[in-house]
Amino acid sequence: MMKEKTKTKFKETEIGKIPEEWEVASVSDLADIYIGGTPKTEVGEYWNGEIKWASAKDVSNCRSRYICNTERTITNTGIENSNAKIFPKDTLVITSRGTVGKLALLGEPMSFNQTCYGLVAKKQTIPLFLYYKLKDSVDKIQSASYGTIFDTITTKTFNELKLGIPPLHEQHSIVRILSDLDSKIELNQQMNKTLEEMGRAIFKHWFIDFEFPNEEGKPYKSSGGEMINSDIGTIPKGWRISSIGHEIEVGGGSTPSTSESSYWDGGDINWATPKDMSSLTSPILVDTQRKITTKGLDAIGSRKYPRGTLLMSSRAPIGYLAISDIATAVNQGIIAMVCTQSLSSYFMLNWCKFNMEKIENRANGTTFREISKSNFRTMGILVPPKSLLSRFDGYARMIYSHMSTNIRHSYTLQNIRDSLLPKLMSGKIRVPVEAQ
Repeated sequence: MMKEKTKTKFKETEIGKIPEEWEVASVSDLADIYIGGTPKTEVGEYWNGEIKWASAKDVSNCRSRYICNTERTITNTGIENSNAKIFPKDTLVITSRGTVGKLALLGEPMSFNQTCYGLVAKKQTIPLFLYYKLKDSVDKIQSASYGTIFDTITTKTFNELKLGIPPLHEQHSIVRILSDLDSKIELNQQMNKTLEEMGRAIFKHWFIDFEFPNEEGKPYKSSGGEMINSDIGTIPKGWRISSIGHEIEVGGGSTPSTSESSYWDGGDINWATPKDMSSLTSPILVDTQRKITTKGLDAIGSRKYPRGTLLMSSRAPIGYLAISDIATAVNQGIIAMVCTQSLSSYFMLNWCKFNMEKIENRANGTTFREISKSNFRTMGILVPPKSLLSRFDGYARMIYSHMSTNIRHSYTLQNIRDSLLPKLMSGKIRVPVEAQ
């Protein structure tokens, strides 16, 4: 695929050295630039239509190259009576305010708001190549932003940002290499989404709808299984009402002083925060952005929680969930659940998802709402018989094991992609023509 047949010759340009066959072009030379728009929010007939309408939040939350789902939709009437437009598939959308430089390609024709710019690639530019080129240039884009309240970029940014661009055939070859890696990552994400939905469906069927298999393998409730009255309504016979604090260990964490370098420098102890969980595409944590030292761990008076601990963000926002596939310490924004007694991490993960509204209702606070460990511990929970829990855990263990394997595979692919990206985009690694 990639080999150096002959040594690449470089030429000096206004942006530094680039391969001789490449040209310097501004982003505006490569694409037509458009800004999005928003129909009036107070006019009901403009909203909840068939046209997907992306915000900067939608783009920032997109975990693949293509954005296909949006939080809100608009109508054709909304398009006709506003600055909003429908843009074609493969339009590159880039956030322009606040969090500058988040990128996604439109997976289908849709609209977006004025916190984003849309770049429609011209004939000499492949949309996916433009995506990868700007992904490699995010630091330059962000450094060109300005603003006192929040960072902003304008069309001037795209006029002034100059890039080294290879011929069309080389763009195709570069895209093929990077796209193959991203396609495998996205396939893993889709597989994990399906696996997670399977686990959630089993949980709901068994523990919400009470249709777990009876002794004959038939759905319990609809087959006439005995139900008894309780303080929380009718429940299957043999199930019991308890509290979370009686069934699992609930703990928390803290943050070592960031001004004390000995707590951080060279640390190899994982230290999880809600930010680590916010970027997950599946509810399994296999790494943390920051590490602390043993001295840092001692300073926070907390502990390193074992592999298999269920983590839940307790504030800003409440409800990020992940089973930690690594031993890790946590900060003060996380509730750690060590599930080594009657209820497993798999059970509690799904229980929390189905009961998140109840959890949020237990939160308090004025600046931001937070669910305290004490309030969480006292929440009531319905506990099934041990034999049924063991059966569920058997299915769940297989599901989440496959998910963990897929995540680790994706991390390897991401590291390869991120290592290749700057080298391919600078010409330090060349892709021969015959790779087409």
